[in-house]
Amino acid sequence: MNTDFDPNYPPHVERIFTIVIPPKQAAVRLDVYLTEVLPNATRSKVQDAIEAGAVTVNGLPAKVSRKIQPADVIECRLMKPPPLELVPENIPLDIRYEDENLLVIYKPAGMVVHPGFGNRYGTLVNALLWHFGQREAIPLLEQHDGDEDDDNHHDEESNQADEYTLLASDAVRPGIVHRLDKDTSGILVVAKDAVSHARLAKQFAERTAKRQYYALVWGIVKDDAGVIEGDLGRSPRDRKKMAVVQKGGKHAITEYAVLERFQSCTLLVLKLRTGRTHQIRVHCAHIKHPLVGDEDYGGGSVVYAGNSGQWKSLGERLLKQIPRQALHAKTLGFTHPATGKWLEFDSELPMDFQAALAEARKG
Repeated sequence: MNTDFDPNYPPHVERIFTIVIPPKQAAVRLDVYLTEVLPNATRSKVQDAIEAGAVTVNGLPAKVSRKIQPADVIECRLMKPPPLELVPENIPLDIRYEDENLLVIYKPAGMVVHPGFGNRYGTLVNALLWHFGQREAIPLLEQHDGDEDDDNHHDEESNQADEYTLLASDAVRPGIVHRLDKDTSGILVVAKDAVSHARLAKQFAERTAKRQYYALVWGIVKDDAGVIEGDLGRSPRDRKKMAVVQKGGKHAITEYAVLERFQSCTLLVLKLRTGRTHQIRVHCAHIKHPLVGDEDYGGGSVVYAGNSGQWKSLGERLLKQIPRQALHAKTLGFTHPATGKWLEFDSELPMDFQAALAEARKG
């Protein structure tokens, strides 16, 4: 019996894609064409499949450099993870408010909001399905298939409609209005119906909702307050990460204010003027103050130690207290989509964040 089986990574199954090249298609390389037309394909994986003999053109093995022609029939036999399905799970939720239109939840660090490849179970959506009374698994549409090593992150504005479409049915009611990263803790709101979702999503898109984050960043932030601007896009070095880019990015603005300064780090309160993927994490790293514990964006080791081994030792103790990015969605406010009343929720810092602050104050 294999005790190493992880249900989040089930065995791959063979998927067959048949493509007939349309008339007037330009004569491009086979690998280039397949990368463009296959869902979630990458150039390297397409090339590996061709070289392994998993791709034929008109029934014959083909080379990567072969130029396709109109009426060619391409067959690709690829090993892919099985399609996703939404599985209700009896996972306890920390609900701070609930009525017939919405609920406000405190999400702990370590919980993924939405199912995906590599996170099929244990997500907030799995828990919400159970909370709303769903008991049967619900297959997802083929078009939502993804790549197992793709984090499928996008900015909030482009994802809101797609996510609600994904979850909207008579059996599936939760509408995720906004996301928090897996290792970011804090408050978020979930809509129970399409009208509430649309009205809440509009507030987030127009920035009339109030969101404040606390972050512990490396180094001493000099200005008491400021604004960080920089277009965000996929990192040219690592497609799973975001970066401030010169071309092809989306405009992003983050406001910050200093709450407390320590010997090797600073506690900030931040407000988003835009809602891009990893915005706070990337912007803080861009100004050379990455979040404490943020492995992806340069904060996973002691960034600021001055000239003293004492402060380096303090930084190492900080990292032991919070084994994730020190980011918490502390405050959330919005207009109720049905009553029109303003609701505002404040959340306590989690224990690991408090422990890191206590360690910093010792210094």
